[in-house]
Amino acid sequence: MIKLSGVIIAFNEEDKIEKCLQSLIGVVDEIIVVDSFSTDNTKAICNKYDITFIEQEFLGYIEQKNFALKQASYNHIVSLDADESLSDTLKASIVNLKANWNYDGYYCRRLNFFCGQWIKHTTWSPDKKLRVFDRRKVKWKGINPHDQIVLNDAKNKTGFLKGVILHDTYQSYSEFNEKVERFSTISAKANFEIGTTAPISKILIHPTWSFFHSYVIKLGFLDGLNGLVISVQTANTRFLKYTKLRELIRQSKNKKE
Repeated sequence: MIKLSGVIIAFNEEDKIEKCLQSLIGVVDEIIVVDSFSTDNTKAICNKYDITFIEQEFLGYIEQKNFALKQASYNHIVSLDADESLSDTLKASIVNLKANWNYDGYYCRRLNFFCGQWIKHTTWSPDKKLRVFDRRKVKWKGINPHDQIVLNDAKNKTGFLKGVILHDTYQSYSEFNEKVERFSTISAKANFEIGTTAPISKILIHPTWSFFHSYVIKLGFLDGLNGLVISVQTANTRFLKYTKLRELIRQSKNKKE
């Protein structure tokens, strides 16, 4: 029978992390929280539980998650963000894996809760994540702040678990707006570092397509006002990313002249 490590990265998650921790108790054999020196009560809440709490200066979303994986005692991982928790059905599915692990990783469906509403459409749904895996077979990759688990070999096999990850996203539109602003800045810098270009065509086409895809093709209009807000901000994120990237490119050229 295998043993499981629950791995979480956190920063100022006092309102959400307890639900995350409680959902892992009785499911995994240890819980690792890697915290970026939270300034709220995150540490105090975590210390109420029998977990390993590690403080690590934030390295970047991808880098922090790869660091956290290395802190686990066991190779088989359940990876959650601090604002996520396991449904009862998913808990049972994961416990069953301890005696029936057959794949290199397992996908879970994620259900997103936004401003008082479970989102059933937009590009946020369906939302599946590879969050239960053998760490020897995967690595966190992507372009910050957007991370994803990637299998090391195309021959690695994956399964799908019953139940859902419950994702408690934003409590208010203001909070969402702030996150869009911050994430677009991080994304612009990360794309600048890898040499991504930002022609006007990208600024025009990418946001327009993002809105149409989310609101029309993915039926975001069926989620009412929140579907509209998500679709608009999905487009806005692309717009801000490319305009900020274009500004970074211009500033870099000016310094060289």
